[in-house]
Parts: sequence; C-alpha cells; structure tokens
Amino acid sequence: MNIQMKKVNRGLRMKCLFAFVVLAITFTACKKDEVSPEPVKPEETAGTVPYYKLQRVENFAATTDNNTTTAAPTVYFSLENKASVIADYVKTTRWDVAFGGLFNSFLSANNGSTATNHGVGTSAKGGILILAKSFDEVTEIPADASFKTTPDVIGTDDAGDYGAGMGWYLYDFNGTKVRDGAYANQHVAYALGANSLSLKNGTTIPARTIVVRTAKGNYAKIKMISCYKDAYTLTSWSRDTPHMYFTFEYVLVPAGSSKFEIK
Repeated sequence: MNIQMKKVNRGLRMKCLFAFVVLAITFTACKKDEVSPEPVKPEETAGTVPYYKLQRVENFAATTDNNTTTAAPTVYFSLENKASVIADYVKTTRWDVAFGGLFNSFLSANNGSTATNHGVGTSAKGGILILAKSFDEVTEIPADASFKTTPDVIGTDDAGDYGAGMGWYLYDFNGTKVRDGAYANQHVAYALGANSLSLKNGTTIPARTIVVRTAKGNYAKIKMISCYKDAYTLTSWSRDTPHMYFTFEYVLVPAGSSKFEIK
C-alpha cells in the first residue's frame, strides 16, 4: 500500500513539474513574440487663426537669463493657432517660428527637410526671409526659392553691433548709434518692424518685415514691434526695461496666394 502511494505521489509530482516547465516555455515564447506598441504621436491640429485678419501678440516668451554668451532654450510659436508651443512638439508641424540663439532673438521657420532645422524629420515645409520694407509695403508673396530654412537665421542687423546680416533689430552696445551714450541708453535693442530708425551718423535704417512660410505651407508677414515688456515705442526702451518680451503683429494668408491682404 505504501509503495503504491509513493508511486502515485511521485507520478503526480512529475506531472506537475512537466506542466510547470511547459507553462514557463510557453510564457517565454509569448514574451518574445510580443510586439511593442508604437509610440503615440501627437495629433496635428488644424489652425484656428482666420486668414486675412491682423493678429497681435504681446509680451511673448520672456527670457530671464541675461547670459550674453550662451543661448537660452529655444521657444516656439504657432502662427496658425496664435499660441506658444512646448518643446515636446518640436518634431511636429504644430509650430511655425522658433525664437533661438542669444536672448531667443534669432528667428527661424519649421522645415523638416533641412538637417540642421529644429523640426528636421517631419513634413513641415516652412521657410523665412526678411525684407527692407515696412509691413504695409509688403504686398507680394516672395518666390519660395528665396525662403531660408536654416535655424536661428534672422536676428541682429548689420547696422548695429554684432550684426548678422539684415536683421529685425539693431543692437546698440554703447548707446551711441541711436542716442547719446548715457548709461540707460546702452545695450538697447531697437526693433525695426514698426518704423524706420534714424542713427546719430545720419543714416536711416528702413523698416523691416519678416515673411514666413508656415509648417503647413501657408504664408504670414510679421511686424516685429518690440522685445521689451509693455514697451512698444523707441522712447520707452532702455537698458533696464524688462526683456525679452516679444511683441509683434502678423497676417496669415492661405497657400497658393500671391498677395498679402487684410480684409
């Protein structure tokens, strides 16, 4: 009797062990066959800004870092939605203009085909350029070939200090190019979007207008008005005025348009 019971118990143990081994092998095989889910991509949103209507943005993207040698983190703006875009969405078509470089003052567009662009690898088709014309004078949309797609491409104007080509603002290091060189007038950035700028040497710098092809292929012209908080005219800009708070106006027109219009 005892011998038979021992045989039965031994048989049960062997069956349980076999079942456990089979289960373990099956579980391991299933784990190997599992396919990791694709990362969820953010949904692309349709634009909310109406075409042909003047838009105004005030005090965008304050830069609190006064480091003059190291660029602050780039910030992004959607012209199509009139809203800031967090850096998590840099590899999408959600943004149209990047504010990068020193003090976030160098602008660029969202283009997925340019290797150095912030938005490389996406379907974004943006570009940017600057014209020596006032906002109202810019009525024709430039040819697509004239748009630039590299990052941080439009910033300081050659007529000022540390110029980098035709720019949207003039930087006056010593305060003597535009004013009398007093302490309060040193290190002032003069936006060139609203009006022409007269220098102490008799030179007049014409107003500048930025033109952007958006990530989705529409067009906008932009008037950069100020980079100071709640200060929109030259007489209110000084060394100690809080910066960089970008104020600008723009109008958006659809892809395929040949002219900028405000209706």
